[in-house]
This record gives sequence, C-alpha cells and structure tokens, in this order.
Amino acid sequence: MHPVSPSRSILSSAILILGILFIAANLRGPITGIGPVLDQIIDSFALSAPQAGMLTTLPLLAFAIASPMATSLAKKQGLEISLFVALVLIGLGLSSRLIDSVVVLYIGTAVIGVGIAIGNVLLPSLIKRDFPHKVALMTSAYVLAMGIFAGSYSALLIPLAAYKELGWQIALASYGLVTLISLLIWLPQLRLHTKPTRDLTQPHTQGKIWHHALAWHITLCLGLNSFFTYVMIAWLPNILMEGGHSAQQAGMLHGAFQLASAVPGIVLIPLLAKLKDQRLLALALALIGCFCSLGLLYLPNYAFIWSITLGFCAGAIFILGLSYISLRTHHSGQAASLSGMAQCVGYLLAAIGPMFAGSLHTHFESWAPVLWLCALASLLCGVFGYLGGRNITLSTNA
Repeated sequence: MHPVSPSRSILSSAILILGILFIAANLRGPITGIGPVLDQIIDSFALSAPQAGMLTTLPLLAFAIASPMATSLAKKQGLEISLFVALVLIGLGLSSRLIDSVVVLYIGTAVIGVGIAIGNVLLPSLIKRDFPHKVALMTSAYVLAMGIFAGSYSALLIPLAAYKELGWQIALASYGLVTLISLLIWLPQLRLHTKPTRDLTQPHTQGKIWHHALAWHITLCLGLNSFFTYVMIAWLPNILMEGGHSAQQAGMLHGAFQLASAVPGIVLIPLLAKLKDQRLLALALALIGCFCSLGLLYLPNYAFIWSITLGFCAGAIFILGLSYISLRTHHSGQAASLSGMAQCVGYLLAAIGPMFAGSLHTHFESWAPVLWLCALASLLCGVFGYLGGRNITLSTNA
C-alpha cells in the first residue's frame, strides 16, 4: 500500500524492475509454447484434436479457478512471497513435461495455469503499489516482455526439438531455465512481506453490473477477442502447416504472432487516455482481424503478413477492451465488478475456443471452418467493441 521507499537505492529499484520483467516472461510462454509442437504431442500420445486442444484450455480453466485464490494468498503471505510461489508452480509444471505420461502432461499444464493466474492477478497490484506514477510505462514493459519471451520461444521450439533429436519434451521443459533465472532474480524481494493494494483486497459486490447492456458490450468484446486469440495460440502452427508451410516456418510465424500482439502496448496505452470515443478504432481493428483470418485460408503464401497483423489486432483489442473497464466506470469498485464479469466470461470463451476448434477440424477434416469461425468471432468482437467504445459510462448504481 506504500509507494517505493525514497531510501530504495537505484540498484535495488533496478533489481525489482528486472524481477518484474522476468516474472512477466513466465506468464505466457509456458502455455503458448505447446502450439508449435502440438502435432508431435498428438503423435506421441495418440490424442484426438479436442484432447490436444484441452492442453490450451486447461490453463484457462485454472485461471478462472485460481484467480480469486491469488488475493487470499497475497493477504496471508504478502505480494513478494506469493509471486515467488507462482514462479515455483510454473517451474514444477515445466519440469513435469520431462515425464513421459499424458496424465502428468495434463496435470503439469494445470499447475502452470495456477502459477500464471497468481502472477496475472498480483503483478499489476505490485506495479500499482511500487510505481504509482509509472503504471502505464511499467504495464507496457511487462506486456512487451511477455510477448518477446513467448514469441522467441515459439520460434525456437521446433529447431530446439530437432537439435540432436532432443525431442518435444526437453524442448518444452527447457523454458524452466527462464523460470529458474526469474526465481534467482526475485530472491532479494523475499525479505519484504508487503500486502496488495487496497483495490485488490477490498470486497466488491457484483451489484447490478450483469444487467447493464454496456457491461455486456465490453465483456463480449474482450471475451470474443480471447476466444479468437486462444484458438490461434493453440492451432495456428497446424493451420499454417495445412497451408503448405514447414513445421519450422509455422513455429516462426507463431512466434511472430505473439511478438506482434505485444507491440500495441507501447503504442496504444499512452494514446487511449486522449481518445474520448474509441468506436472506429475498435471496429477497424476487428475488421482487419476478420480479413486476415480469411487471408490465412485463401492466400496462405502471405502468412507472414496475416500472422503479424492478426497478432497486432488481437493485442490492440485486448488493451482497448481493458481500457474500457476504467473509461466506462465511475469508481474502482465498479471497475473491479466489471473486470470480474469480463474475466469470468472471457476465460469461459477462451477455454471453449481451442477444444471447439479441434472438434470442428476433426469433423470437417479441414481448418477452413475454424478460420471462418475466427473471422466471425473477430467481426462480432468489432460490433461489441464499437458499442463499448461510445463516450458513455455505466449508471452510478451499477
């Protein structure tokens, strides 16, 4: 609840910032890294497409279940120890991938999801408390770190698995080295036991938020974007391979998609506060996303352009949707209620996406229906983004 102490040295501040960036580096890659080697996992364990999609769905279900627990953990143990626990859980989940068992693979993936959920909930609170005047800058930096690490990992996975026939298990578990470095960098923070900021710990009632059309517009904008994004995270390499790309090219493009999704954080966060009406921006981004989804299907030779543009649009709409939560509400309690509603629906839609897409592919034996589904989701996201982008706010009694 206190800003950074004036007595904190430049070195200790630098170590804290480095620690934050390395925690962020663990909040996406361990899940999204599965995409490029999903075909190899399917072959190893003879999985169906929906079962394979479950590997992307499990962490999202863990997010939904574990997110409320993160606040309780932080209240008891403090933010610093709670974030250390998050890293330990991610590390355990990654190391379990060395065990040749499909059951252990699923359990380990769920454990990673719990660790990432704790990090997702608590890291913004730490930034708000320790960098109260640099929230936008630090948020941009950690979103960028997530994208750079996850994107680079996706791009390197196929060559790493092929190197001296290491295989997909060692390639996936190798991200544990990043987690280990993160744990070591975070160690100096463990002498502190500070509590989360009040906005995270104060009880919020949902009130009548679920009855407001504007709340649903914002929720569905974020939810449909999550649906689309996680279908791409799970299946983009397979879609690209069906379009004629090699596994290595598909992994590189999967990495490019994630790197591009982090870029809007640098551009949009400082600009959004100045835009009173975001309708046209939301609609334009979603229409481009819709067009690029169909581009992957009908013009696969230009997959590099489609992948990068899709990543940029997905990241931009996510940031836009999050900004709606503060721009369309009157106070932090209302914002927290709307955020809870958006996360609940968003995680549900995101969790359904990869499994539903896998089932569609199994039924039609083609990725075409999945890409049309993504185009439709993007189009609907644009409609709700347009409605949520109007310069209005929720009523004060929501």
